[in-house]
Amino acid sequence: QVQLVESGGGLVQPGGSLRLSCAASGFTLDYYAIGWFRQAPGKEREGVSCISSSDDSTYFRDSVKGRFTISRGNAKNTVYLQMNSLKPEDTGVYYCAADLYCSDYPGDYSSWGQGTKVTVSS
Repeated sequence: QVQLVESGGGLVQPGGSLRLSCAASGFTLDYYAIGWFRQAPGKEREGVSCISSSDDSTYFRDSVKGRFTISRGNAKNTVYLQMNSLKPEDTGVYYCAADLYCSDYPGDYSSWGQGTKVTVSS
C-alpha cells in the first residue's frame, strides 16, 4: 500500500523554525518528485517547494526562497522541508505529494499525505 505521512508541524513563534518530514511506505521516494503544498483556511492549496526525481533539483515559491530548504534523507525514504524565519503567512496545513515530475499544480500529483498543521503566531 502506497502511503505518505507528514510530521513535524506545530505552533511556532514568528522567526522560528520547523522541520517537516514526509515519510513513504510502499514505494521508494528516490524515484519520485516530491512536492510540498500548503493550504491556509479559506484559501486554495498552493505549491511551496519541490525536489525532482532526476537530479534532485529544487524549486521554491518566491515567498519562501531563502527561508525554506528541501532535501532527501539518506536511506530513510524521507523528504524534509526545513522552514526557517517563519512568518504568520506561512500558517496552514502542509502536505507532501509524489509524482514523476515537479509541478505547481496539485492535480498533477497522484499520491498525497494527510497533512500536518503549521501555525506561526505569537
